[in-house]
Amino acid sequence: MQSGLINLSARGSQQGGMSLIGALLVIMLVGFGLAEAGNRWSDARQREREQELLKVGDTIRRAIGNYYNQSPGMVKQFPPTLQALLKDERFPVPQRYLRKLYIDPVTGREGWGILEAPSGGIMGVYSLSDQAPFKTSNFAPPYEDFAKKKYYGEWMFAYLPETDNSAAVNQ
Repeated sequence: MQSGLINLSARGSQQGGMSLIGALLVIMLVGFGLAEAGNRWSDARQREREQELLKVGDTIRRAIGNYYNQSPGMVKQFPPTLQALLKDERFPVPQRYLRKLYIDPVTGREGWGILEAPSGGIMGVYSLSDQAPFKTSNFAPPYEDFAKKKYYGEWMFAYLPETDNSAAVNQ
């Protein structure tokens, strides 16, 4: 009789071991699935930030162009600071080219890299991020050269008066 009891308990522990292995396998597969879902969500979030960077960068570039083109007098000037785009004191009634100073969507922090104009002032901005972009082609005409860039910090949103004259008229 004792040999029958030993056989039953050995068989029960073998079934328990197989159940444990099955449960561990299911947990492992669920973990891999969640990790992949997390990676996809992270990629989608970065793509959203990238699109926001293109939108915000272009908004700042156009604001700089408006400031430059609406300069009083014959000599055109770039804004001395980004804050000058919020309230241009060169006129009796201050002009506003931006509602607020935008944060860098990719880094999520305040502050931009500044492109200084040869004559003084700010002619453009760029992200301070060193991340590689997802978008590598099909950029809008002012930004076609972004396709060759290795990281977001190389995406320069600059107002160039000699090439943006037709764009400034349409704004």
